[in-house]
Amino acid sequence: MSKSKTIAVCLLSGGLDSTTSLAIAKAQGFEVCAISFRYGQRHVVELECATTIAKQLGVSKHLIVDIDLRKMGGSALTADIEVPKDRPVADMSHGIPVTYVPARNTIFLSYALAWAEVLGATDIFIGVNALDYSGYPDCRPEYIAAFETMANLATKRGVEAGAENSARLKIHTPLIELSKADIVKAGLALGVDFSHTSSCYDPDPEGRPCGRCDSCQLRAKGFNEIGINDPLLIRFQSK
Repeated sequence: MSKSKTIAVCLLSGGLDSTTSLAIAKAQGFEVCAISFRYGQRHVVELECATTIAKQLGVSKHLIVDIDLRKMGGSALTADIEVPKDRPVADMSHGIPVTYVPARNTIFLSYALAWAEVLGATDIFIGVNALDYSGYPDCRPEYIAAFETMANLATKRGVEAGAENSARLKIHTPLIELSKADIVKAGLALGVDFSHTSSCYDPDPEGRPCGRCDSCQLRAKGFNEIGINDPLLIRFQSK
Protein backbone atom coordinates (compact mmCIF):
# COMPACT_ATOMS: atom_id res chain seq x y z
CA MET A 1 0.00 0.00 0.00
CA SER A 2 1.08 3.55 -0.67
CA LYS A 3 2.57 5.47 2.25
CA SER A 4 1.46 8.79 0.81
CA LYS A 5 -2.20 8.46 1.80
CA THR A 6 -4.01 8.00 5.09
CA ILE A 7 -5.58 4.55 5.39
CA ALA A 8 -9.28 4.15 6.14
CA VAL A 9 -11.09 0.92 6.90
CA CYS A 10 -14.50 0.84 5.19
CA LEU A 11 -17.29 -1.59 6.00
CA LEU A 12 -18.54 -2.94 2.68
CA SER A 13 -21.67 -5.09 2.59
CA GLY A 14 -22.14 -4.89 -1.17
CA GLY A 15 -25.22 -2.72 -0.75
CA LEU A 16 -26.03 0.73 -2.05
CA ASP A 17 -25.19 2.60 1.15
CA SER A 18 -21.89 0.95 2.00
CA THR A 19 -20.71 1.28 -1.60
CA THR A 20 -21.47 5.01 -1.63
CA SER A 21 -19.75 5.43 1.74
CA LEU A 22 -16.65 3.71 0.38
CA ALA A 23 -16.68 5.89 -2.75
CA ILE A 24 -16.85 8.97 -0.51
CA ALA A 25 -13.83 7.77 1.47
CA LYS A 26 -11.91 7.34 -1.80
CA ALA A 27 -12.99 10.80 -2.98
CA GLN A 28 -11.74 12.30 0.28
CA GLY A 29 -8.27 10.96 -0.50
CA PHE A 30 -8.14 7.95 1.79
CA GLU A 31 -6.43 4.73 0.83
CA VAL A 32 -9.27 2.30 1.42
CA CYS A 33 -9.12 -1.14 2.96
CA ALA A 34 -12.57 -2.75 2.75
CA ILE A 35 -13.94 -5.29 5.20
CA SER A 36 -16.96 -7.52 4.51
CA PHE A 37 -18.60 -10.31 6.49
CA ARG A 38 -19.93 -13.77 5.73
CA TYR A 39 -22.05 -14.01 8.86
CA GLY A 40 -24.64 -16.61 7.94
CA GLN A 41 -26.90 -14.16 6.15
CA ARG A 42 -29.46 -15.51 3.71
CA HIS A 43 -28.47 -12.96 1.06
CA VAL A 44 -24.87 -14.08 0.44
CA VAL A 45 -25.08 -12.61 -3.07
CA GLU A 46 -24.08 -9.34 -1.42
CA LEU A 47 -20.57 -10.72 -0.90
CA GLU A 48 -20.24 -11.32 -4.62
CA CYS A 49 -21.26 -7.70 -5.10
CA ALA A 50 -18.80 -6.54 -2.46
CA THR A 51 -15.97 -8.36 -4.25
CA THR A 52 -16.93 -6.76 -7.58
CA ILE A 53 -17.24 -3.30 -6.02
CA ALA A 54 -13.89 -3.59 -4.24
CA LYS A 55 -12.24 -4.30 -7.60
CA GLN A 56 -14.16 -1.56 -9.42
CA LEU A 57 -13.29 1.09 -6.84
CA GLY A 58 -9.70 -0.03 -6.47
CA VAL A 59 -9.42 -0.73 -2.77
CA SER A 60 -5.97 -1.60 -1.48
CA LYS A 61 -7.14 -4.66 0.46
CA HIS A 62 -10.45 -6.48 0.77
CA LEU A 63 -10.90 -8.70 3.79
CA ILE A 64 -13.89 -11.07 4.10
CA VAL A 65 -14.41 -12.27 7.67
CA ASP A 66 -16.38 -15.40 8.54
CA ILE A 67 -18.71 -15.17 11.57
CA ASP A 68 -21.60 -17.60 12.05
CA LEU A 69 -24.42 -15.54 13.53
CA ARG A 70 -26.90 -18.24 12.52
CA LYS A 71 -25.83 -20.08 15.66
CA MET A 72 -27.67 -17.37 17.61
CA GLY A 73 -30.38 -16.55 15.08
CA GLY A 74 -32.92 -13.99 16.24
CA SER A 75 -33.29 -12.29 12.87
CA ALA A 76 -35.03 -12.93 9.57
CA LEU A 77 -31.58 -12.59 7.98
CA THR A 78 -29.91 -15.29 10.11
CA ALA A 79 -32.74 -17.68 11.01
CA ASP A 80 -35.74 -19.40 9.46
CA ILE A 81 -37.96 -16.38 10.01
CA GLU A 82 -39.99 -14.91 7.18
CA VAL A 83 -38.76 -11.60 5.78
CA PRO A 84 -41.54 -8.97 6.04
CA LYS A 85 -42.88 -7.88 2.67
CA ASP A 86 -45.06 -5.01 1.41
CA ARG A 87 -44.81 -2.89 4.56
CA PRO A 88 -45.76 0.77 4.02
CA VAL A 89 -42.61 2.91 3.85
CA ALA A 90 -44.08 5.22 6.50
CA ASP A 91 -44.07 2.32 8.98
CA MET A 92 -40.41 1.41 8.51
CA SER A 93 -38.99 3.95 10.95
CA HIS A 94 -41.33 2.85 13.75
CA GLY A 95 -40.31 -0.08 15.90
CA ILE A 96 -37.48 -2.52 15.32
CA PRO A 97 -38.26 -5.05 12.55
CA VAL A 98 -37.39 -8.74 12.59
CA THR A 99 -34.69 -8.09 9.95
CA TYR A 100 -32.59 -6.43 12.66
CA VAL A 101 -29.59 -8.67 13.40
CA PRO A 102 -28.77 -8.42 17.12
CA ALA A 103 -25.61 -6.36 17.73
CA ARG A 104 -24.52 -6.69 14.09
CA ASN A 105 -22.98 -3.25 13.69
CA THR A 106 -21.26 -3.56 17.06
CA ILE A 107 -19.72 -6.85 15.97
CA PHE A 108 -18.74 -5.52 12.54
CA LEU A 109 -17.30 -2.28 13.88
CA SER A 110 -15.29 -4.22 16.45
CA TYR A 111 -13.63 -6.24 13.69
CA ALA A 112 -13.05 -3.05 11.69
CA LEU A 113 -11.53 -1.46 14.77
CA ALA A 114 -9.17 -4.39 15.30
CA TRP A 115 -8.05 -4.28 11.67
CA ALA A 116 -7.61 -0.51 11.84
CA GLU A 117 -5.22 -0.98 14.76
CA VAL A 118 -3.21 -3.53 12.80
CA LEU A 119 -3.09 -1.25 9.74
CA GLY A 120 -2.25 1.85 11.77
CA ALA A 121 -5.46 3.51 10.60
CA THR A 122 -7.41 6.08 12.60
CA ASP A 123 -10.45 6.27 10.31
CA ILE A 124 -13.37 3.87 9.85
CA PHE A 125 -16.25 4.46 7.42
CA ILE A 126 -19.68 2.88 7.83
CA GLY A 127 -22.72 3.57 5.63
CA VAL A 128 -25.36 3.83 8.35
CA ASN A 129 -28.33 6.10 7.74
CA ALA A 130 -30.78 7.60 10.23
CA LEU A 131 -33.38 9.00 7.80
CA ASP A 132 -34.50 6.43 5.21
CA TYR A 133 -33.80 3.33 7.29
CA SER A 134 -35.63 0.40 8.88
CA GLY A 135 -35.61 1.37 12.54
CA TYR A 136 -32.34 -0.31 13.51
CA PRO A 137 -30.95 0.98 16.83
CA ASP A 138 -27.33 0.64 15.66
CA CYS A 139 -27.80 3.13 12.83
CA ARG A 140 -28.36 6.14 15.08
CA PRO A 141 -25.89 9.01 15.61
CA GLU A 142 -25.84 8.47 19.39
CA TYR A 143 -24.83 4.84 18.89
CA ILE A 144 -21.95 5.80 16.57
CA ALA A 145 -20.78 8.47 19.03
CA ALA A 146 -20.85 5.94 21.87
CA PHE A 147 -18.88 3.37 19.86
CA GLU A 148 -16.27 5.96 18.93
CA THR A 149 -15.86 6.90 22.59
CA MET A 150 -15.49 3.24 23.52
CA ALA A 151 -12.98 2.65 20.72
CA ASN A 152 -10.71 5.39 22.00
CA LEU A 153 -10.89 3.95 25.51
CA ALA A 154 -10.33 0.33 24.51
CA THR A 155 -7.45 0.50 22.04
CA LYS A 156 -3.70 0.98 22.33
CA ARG A 157 -3.79 3.86 19.86
CA GLY A 158 -6.66 5.56 21.66
CA VAL A 159 -4.96 5.36 25.05
CA GLU A 160 -1.61 6.54 23.73
CA ALA A 161 -3.19 9.39 21.77
CA GLY A 162 -4.84 10.84 24.85
CA ALA A 163 -6.49 14.15 23.94
CA GLU A 164 -4.58 14.52 20.67
CA ASN A 165 -7.42 14.69 18.16
CA SER A 166 -5.30 13.88 15.10
CA ALA A 167 -4.31 10.48 16.52
CA ARG A 168 -7.68 9.45 17.92
CA LEU A 169 -9.87 7.00 16.05
CA LYS A 170 -12.78 8.49 14.11
CA ILE A 171 -15.95 6.72 12.92
CA HIS A 172 -17.13 8.42 9.72
CA THR A 173 -20.82 8.24 8.81
CA PRO A 174 -21.09 10.33 5.64
CA LEU A 175 -24.64 9.15 4.87
CA ILE A 176 -26.21 9.37 8.28
CA GLU A 177 -28.31 12.46 7.62
CA LEU A 178 -29.01 11.85 3.92
CA SER A 179 -32.23 10.62 2.35
CA LYS A 180 -31.98 7.55 0.13
CA ALA A 181 -32.39 9.82 -2.90
CA ASP A 182 -29.46 11.96 -1.74
CA ILE A 183 -27.36 8.83 -1.22
CA VAL A 184 -28.09 7.68 -4.77
CA LYS A 185 -27.20 11.12 -6.13
CA ALA A 186 -23.96 11.18 -4.15
CA GLY A 187 -22.98 7.76 -5.45
CA LEU A 188 -23.79 8.60 -9.05
CA ALA A 189 -21.78 11.81 -8.81
CA LEU A 190 -18.79 9.71 -7.75
CA GLY A 191 -19.23 7.26 -10.60
CA VAL A 192 -20.62 4.36 -8.55
CA ASP A 193 -22.00 1.51 -10.66
CA PHE A 194 -25.14 0.62 -8.69
CA SER A 195 -25.93 -2.26 -11.06
CA HIS A 196 -23.51 -4.38 -9.03
CA THR A 197 -24.90 -3.56 -5.60
CA SER A 198 -27.41 -5.71 -3.73
CA SER A 199 -29.86 -4.36 -1.16
CA CYS A 200 -32.56 -7.04 -1.03
CA TYR A 201 -33.22 -9.01 2.18
CA ASP A 202 -34.66 -11.95 0.24
CA PRO A 203 -33.18 -12.20 -3.28
CA ASP A 204 -33.56 -15.23 -5.50
CA PRO A 205 -30.60 -17.59 -6.09
CA GLU A 206 -29.39 -15.42 -9.00
CA GLY A 207 -29.44 -12.30 -6.82
CA ARG A 208 -32.59 -10.83 -8.35
CA PRO A 209 -34.25 -8.54 -5.76
CA CYS A 210 -37.72 -9.38 -4.46
CA GLY A 211 -38.88 -5.76 -4.78
CA ARG A 212 -41.13 -6.10 -1.73
CA CYS A 213 -38.97 -6.15 1.40
CA ASP A 214 -38.20 -2.98 3.36
CA SER A 215 -34.77 -2.59 1.82
CA CYS A 216 -36.03 -3.01 -1.75
CA GLN A 217 -38.78 -0.47 -1.17
CA LEU A 218 -36.41 2.10 0.34
CA ARG A 219 -33.98 1.60 -2.54
CA ALA A 220 -36.79 2.04 -5.09
CA LYS A 221 -37.92 5.17 -3.27
CA GLY A 222 -34.46 6.68 -3.67
CA PHE A 223 -34.23 6.07 -7.39
CA ASN A 224 -37.84 7.08 -8.00
CA GLU A 225 -37.38 10.40 -6.21
CA ILE A 226 -34.58 11.44 -8.55
CA GLY A 227 -36.41 10.11 -11.59
CA ILE A 228 -34.07 7.41 -12.84
CA ASN A 229 -34.33 3.65 -13.19
CA ASP A 230 -32.39 1.41 -10.83
CA PRO A 231 -29.36 0.10 -12.79
CA LEU A 232 -29.61 -3.22 -10.93
CA LEU A 233 -33.10 -3.84 -12.28
CA ILE A 234 -31.98 -2.84 -15.76
CA ARG A 235 -29.14 -5.38 -15.55
CA PHE A 236 -31.54 -8.21 -14.67
CA GLN A 237 -34.05 -7.14 -17.31
CA SER A 238 -31.35 -7.40 -19.95
CA LYS A 239 -30.59 -11.03 -19.10
